[in-house]
Amino acid sequence: MYNLEKSNYPYILSYLLQKISLSISEIHLDTLHRETERERERERERERMGIYYDHNESIYIVSTGEDVIKTTVTRSGDVAANWVHDILRANRHRLIVGLDIEWCPHGWHGTFGQNPPALLQFCVGRRCLVFQLLHCDYIPQALREFLSDGRFRFLGVDIEDDLLKLSANYGLVVQNWDDLRYLAAEATGRREMRQWGLQSLVREFMGVNMDKPRRVQLSNWGSYSLTEEQIEYAALDAFTSFEVGRRLVTGYY
Repeated sequence: MYNLEKSNYPYILSYLLQKISLSISEIHLDTLHRETERERERERERERMGIYYDHNESIYIVSTGEDVIKTTVTRSGDVAANWVHDILRANRHRLIVGLDIEWCPHGWHGTFGQNPPALLQFCVGRRCLVFQLLHCDYIPQALREFLSDGRFRFLGVDIEDDLLKLSANYGLVVQNWDDLRYLAAEATGRREMRQWGLQSLVREFMGVNMDKPRRVQLSNWGSYSLTEEQIEYAALDAFTSFEVGRRLVTGYY
């Protein structure tokens, strides 16, 4: 018990103030510690996802296993045109192109009906383009010519309806395309592969398990700003479509 004589009041008050100050400092340090741990957890999550943003080049680096995919995400027609020009300069022969499309969520209306395509994804080698069709400033002629050039073979899974809506909503026509499921069935003689999804094809021909979280699959692809999870998902769909297609076409699987 404190001696509450008046002569001891200053000492008691000083002691209590010191205790209060120490308690506040401890609370502050504890808050800083929790914030630091949360930031470390966010960093660990980014590392787990395998996605990093390069501020110098305005691109995302998506990694899966030993593969590192340089991914350009843009709403700019100029940036999309430059990506196409760079690909054509580096590849002057016939190309295999991984292709995928993400749709607007239910309730969106396009020029020709509901749920228009929101994203158009390409992959050639380890370079990917995620073009935000829904929010782009314009669709460059270079992209139209790229899609309609019969020298380039666009490969994806169950893309026929996607391509019809791509043409109806944006006037983009893909001249030379194939469904990976039918290529796989023809290459292996296994007709059941015509019913497979991309995950099963990746497991069969790349020997890896592809994670496709349903919460990302059903997310808002019409958003003006995509999340890192959406970017990783979109890039990996295009990359694995390219890689499975490359192995089927060349026979190396």
